[in-house]
Amino acid sequence: MSLAELVGAFSYALDITEGQPPGHCVRSCWIGSHIGRALDLPAPELHDLYYMLLLKDLGCSSNAARICELYQADDRAFKQGYKTVGTSLAATLHFVFAKTARSSSFTQRAAAVGNILRNGKQIADEMILSRCTRGADVARKLRFSEAVCQGIYRLDEHWDGSGRPDGLRGETIPRFSRIALLAQIADVFHSHAGRDAAIAEIKRRSGSWLDPSLVQAFEQVAANDSLWAGLTSPFLDARLVALAPPEEAVEVDDDYLDAIAAAFGEVIDAKSPYTAGHSSRVALFAASIGRELGVPASRGRWLHRAALLHDIGKLGVSNTILDKPGKLEEAEWQVMRMHAAHTQEILGRVGVLADLAPVAAAHHERLDGCGYPLGLVDAQITRETRIITISDFYDALTADRPYRAAMPVTEALAIIQSEVGTAIDPACFQALQAVTDRF
Repeated sequence: MSLAELVGAFSYALDITEGQPPGHCVRSCWIGSHIGRALDLPAPELHDLYYMLLLKDLGCSSNAARICELYQADDRAFKQGYKTVGTSLAATLHFVFAKTARSSSFTQRAAAVGNILRNGKQIADEMILSRCTRGADVARKLRFSEAVCQGIYRLDEHWDGSGRPDGLRGETIPRFSRIALLAQIADVFHSHAGRDAAIAEIKRRSGSWLDPSLVQAFEQVAANDSLWAGLTSPFLDARLVALAPPEEAVEVDDDYLDAIAAAFGEVIDAKSPYTAGHSSRVALFAASIGRELGVPASRGRWLHRAALLHDIGKLGVSNTILDKPGKLEEAEWQVMRMHAAHTQEILGRVGVLADLAPVAAAHHERLDGCGYPLGLVDAQITRETRIITISDFYDALTADRPYRAAMPVTEALAIIQSEVGTAIDPACFQALQAVTDRF
């Protein structure tokens, strides 16, 4: 599988984290790549621009919990709505005040708004710096050039110096960042209100947020109906892969695929402070249990990837649910259960990982048929899924959660043992006991 196909498929995980319609990063890449070609960028720069556009939101999961905490709002809905707000301070404040603590009492809402008024700039600076830093760091782990990493890091800088994290101005902002910001705005407003609205918004922000020369280049490509037809094409994913600069084509081997799975595991775990390191620990437990059960080395590598990515669907769940300190209400529980289906949907797009999608997505199924999302029964649940299930269960019990502190190993094993035969495979439990004895 080519790198273009793989990264394009994974970019859908970033879209759901940002609360954007599926394909936002792909469409932004389509727009930005056309601008790059209109500027006659050389092939190596087009290559880097292409991947920077697909991965521009790599750090977006890192500020989700903070948004929920500060604004007492659904992070995905807040992010989605914020991107359609105008550039004026009045418009920004109106949006923030309208969305902050809407379900809270008057006193709680007043306190939240007061905190934002007092500390708003510092809060925004911290959240954007976290997002930018995390995104650039993950891009480095994905082996992309420093130009790609800096492009991601500077995505929120504005032409007039009003952006973040460092208030860069004009051409001191990397060109990739300037193109990506324009492409992002164009897609958001096109998805929200259509072609004319996208063009009007880009022109309106020329000279403030956006580089005027890039706005001119955008106007040039926007005059071509094929740009807009591509954005709504059901074959856009394939068309975008074909648009990747062939001179710089990169093939993905097993080592690189492992690195990509590990990097996206970090993106998943950054979503909540309670899941830091969860994916890598589950993968470690799964690989160890697999060896205990005699899983061949080659299949163990496959299992390790599946375990790293088993919770990728949680990127589509608001932190108001993920980090809730009490019992979930029925409607919230239904949303939480959907994360397994999101895992299937996201990994199913990644051709080279499509065979592990149903295995990873089934990690909440139970032997007695009372699990989710499909209610599978004993014979329908693969050994690899059983291994991921017990690994996930064990780490969930032995790590801190919003509603309780981490449990001692002996207590966790006792709880898991009580589920043997109904939710947990007996052989997997014996293997877990053997593994924990060695740790």
